[in-house]
Amino acid sequence: MKKLINLLSLFCLSALLPLSAVGEPIDREAVVKRHKVFTTGTLLKSPAQVGNGKFAFGMDITGLQTFAPFNTLSDWGWHSYPLPEGTKVEDYRPVVVETHGKKIAYELRDPNQPALSEWLTQNPHRINLGRIAFRLLREDGKEARELDIKAARQETDLWTGVVCSRFELNRKEVKVRTVCHPEKDMIGVTVESELLKDGSVSIYLDFPYADKRQFPHFMGRYDTISGHTSSYEKLASNSVRISRTMDDTRYYTQLDWTGQAVFSRESADAHKFVLQPQNTNTISFTCCFSPEPVDKVTEPVASIEQKSAASWEKYWRSGAAIDLSGSKDPRWLELERRVVLSQYLMRVNESGLYPPQESGLVNNGWYGRFHFEMIWWHGVHYGLWNRMECFDRYLNVYKDFMPQALERAKSEGRSGARWPKCTANFNREWPGSAHAYLIWHEPHPIYFAEMQYRQNPTPETLAKWKEIVLNTADYMADYLFYDKKTKQYVLGPPVVVVSENTDPLQTINPIFELGYFRYGLRTALEWADRLGLPEKKTRKWKEVLSKMAPLPVADGVYTTYEGIPDMWTKYTYEHPALTGVYGMLPGDGVDQATFKRTLEKVTKEWQFDRIWGWDFPMLAMAAARTGQPKLAIDMLMHPSAGFQFDEHGLATGGPFPYFPSNGALLTAIAMMCGGWDGSSGDAPGFPKDGSWTVRYEGFVPMQ
Repeated sequence: MKKLINLLSLFCLSALLPLSAVGEPIDREAVVKRHKVFTTGTLLKSPAQVGNGKFAFGMDITGLQTFAPFNTLSDWGWHSYPLPEGTKVEDYRPVVVETHGKKIAYELRDPNQPALSEWLTQNPHRINLGRIAFRLLREDGKEARELDIKAARQETDLWTGVVCSRFELNRKEVKVRTVCHPEKDMIGVTVESELLKDGSVSIYLDFPYADKRQFPHFMGRYDTISGHTSSYEKLASNSVRISRTMDDTRYYTQLDWTGQAVFSRESADAHKFVLQPQNTNTISFTCCFSPEPVDKVTEPVASIEQKSAASWEKYWRSGAAIDLSGSKDPRWLELERRVVLSQYLMRVNESGLYPPQESGLVNNGWYGRFHFEMIWWHGVHYGLWNRMECFDRYLNVYKDFMPQALERAKSEGRSGARWPKCTANFNREWPGSAHAYLIWHEPHPIYFAEMQYRQNPTPETLAKWKEIVLNTADYMADYLFYDKKTKQYVLGPPVVVVSENTDPLQTINPIFELGYFRYGLRTALEWADRLGLPEKKTRKWKEVLSKMAPLPVADGVYTTYEGIPDMWTKYTYEHPALTGVYGMLPGDGVDQATFKRTLEKVTKEWQFDRIWGWDFPMLAMAAARTGQPKLAIDMLMHPSAGFQFDEHGLATGGPFPYFPSNGALLTAIAMMCGGWDGSSGDAPGFPKDGSWTVRYEGFVPMQ
């Protein structure tokens, strides 16, 4: 109770502190608007986007999906192919692996069921809900290509969430405004052009069948007629509902328009529908997607634009902000651009009902599924930027997935809850060694619970996370093995480390996992104290924590795992997670002098052309914690091809786009401004040599 009172006092005191660390409050609108996105042609892998976090629409230079079939994605749009003949999901059996004298069932590919294992790998997968595009006709009647349009220019207004596109066809201008409803899975579009009258510009909707590709930029098979159905009914003279079936998947698309136009199906068996404006220079339409038929969905585009503008202004004016414009270092503008665009993209793609996939709602990566270990990089920034509500929306996954997590742990012969590695919208693991043996995501919910409690230290927060924290800690304590020879609790084998580049059957005591388990058990004990739990409940946690193997050291520096051979000649690639233990994490079990030597060695000897994405912000946070702010900036602005941000702010890293890059950047910036437990001074992660002037407000200190 004393800790609760202290945290409440701190929380109340922080509300009274000045918002801006330097001078007057930041002109947030000016900061955002100086990074408006302007393009003059389609970027074939990088759409402009509008969205609301659970639904997003990607578009090319025309404001629709005309020349590039970008995707329309949602949280709820999932599909599974029929099971292999004569099989059912329950036929799958985990594979028993003997380790430390125990037989443990892991969710590996079942050698006795290869077809079923492959089906579990591919299903369910996220689907493209449909394509909305222009049919543009040249003067000779042929369909226009992008090279046939002139004076193309597109502006993404980050402050309002409206994309304005204009181009010339047949020497006449076409203007397009595209917006997404902040609450409904709906876009609104307004088109102005003389070409609407003569039939040179029309709109079509096309619906694909799902495909089996793991990393498609353009999702779905538009050339497949069979296997899915599309039917429509007229709801009014200017409203139709299209019903879609794809095996067991059902969903609906409602199209409403203002102005005179004719709606038709292209042919009897086609999945393409055409809206042909007539006798007008202007047409507005809305298109709403839903898993069930929706009534009273009709809404003017002007209303959607107003709601979008209000929603986006509320977002930009909430939480934290940063202004780097007073800096002398010429890199300030690009760093600030990345920060602003990342905030826009995260809200468009990654504030929905489920944890996001690595490519957000841009395209499919890993069949559209999300990775539990990546939840940290996708969402922690929301908490640090004081926008916890955006993160909290999909943290419910831990409560929802709890029953299966308990069963998974039980099937392994362990107590507590074992969280999956990679799933879709329900808790069924994708079988494979990287998924079965990966464990660094297990402490995540304890970190998230602590983050939320620090911001909202109430009995309600304790109750919300209680069972999640306790069951997670139970599993972690039971996961480690007691080595009678060393009288220590050891981690692995088998274990797949963060970098996924060592032999899981030979890997023991990996540094990041040991450090994170230490943090998790220590923090769980603090929660037990807050909850007033009896000592009996925490006895095993205390024993494991007190006897856990130390972080592995060789020749005065930390190593990826204990006894790793050829550490600095063979394994200096992939994620340098040994630096995350005191950067991303607060450093449980870390000797700071040893860590600083390790970071120095990593910066000199790691293969920076073979790392990517969140590695660079992780290194920046390690540099910040060790008092090296110049190195922190250099890491965030590293020229590596694996950490670049294109015109729209979409980032490289893994398969493009890689949203953990954006999330990690925002996390590092928040930490470098707002500080961390034990830091002091303003913006402790930025250099104090006069090269950087950092105005910031509203950040929450990191753990």
